[in-house]
Amino acid sequence: MITNAQRAEILVHALPYIKKYDGKIIVVKYGGNAMINEELKSAVMGDLVLLNTIGIKVVLVHGGGPEISEMLNKVGKKSEFVNGLRVTDAETAEIVQMVLAGKINKTLVNQLQNSGGKAVGLSGMDGHLIEAKVKDTKLGFVGEITNINIEPVTDLLEKGYIPVISTVGCDKKGNVYNINADTAAAKIASELSAESLILMTDIAGLLRDKDDESSLISSVCVSEAPQLMREGIISGGMIPKVECCVEAIRQGVNRVFIIDGRIPHAILIETLTDEGIGTMLYGG
Repeated sequence: MITNAQRAEILVHALPYIKKYDGKIIVVKYGGNAMINEELKSAVMGDLVLLNTIGIKVVLVHGGGPEISEMLNKVGKKSEFVNGLRVTDAETAEIVQMVLAGKINKTLVNQLQNSGGKAVGLSGMDGHLIEAKVKDTKLGFVGEITNINIEPVTDLLEKGYIPVISTVGCDKKGNVYNINADTAAAKIASELSAESLILMTDIAGLLRDKDDESSLISSVCVSEAPQLMREGIISGGMIPKVECCVEAIRQGVNRVFIIDGRIPHAILIETLTDEGIGTMLYGG
């Protein structure tokens, strides 16, 4: 329990950050354990509504890998991955569309509204928001983004809504593509010239020692990223994630944060406090 005086002190300390972000756009990529755990999910939705209420324009981009795998298991299809990307045949693409654009997207919209916010769900197919082509024939309908039509998102932001975007893309022939959520969030943030892109993950951030969370690297200049890759500090699945961050900053996003989505209110801690959490990437 905290006192009323402590509550007031918290608001006073948050005020400079509220002013800093007033009217600015934050893109949040959401997935992993923070999406699976219902208590964490409720906290995340409440945090996003709070940010929106104090004048920050919030865009939520979500994945849903675990739920896709669960649905594939139910229909007797085995999940296969190559370099962290799900091999996606035509049937799997339909299931991805159903799970992401249907169940998960509408559940998140409903939870945001139940938390007092205004939200509208979009898939990358709506208004051809995310146009894509085949990334690699070996991966099937895994998409490489060719274009972002950002108008549906900006229209919603102008009306005070939180756009909730599922990462399903399309091409002009009507093919549906499974799009990596980190990549989609980075591209959308770039098109919006967002103040910040926040990637919620299942780890503390970028670690010097992957087995030691106390070795967290709190900030990284994008010019340092190649050296960190050569040293093996950025490795495995973190490589494409960091590459997305670097590209977003080079395309005009001010800051990118990789934060631990397992921590309650991680977004508020990162956005509205002095210390923050996770790893911040910046230009230079």
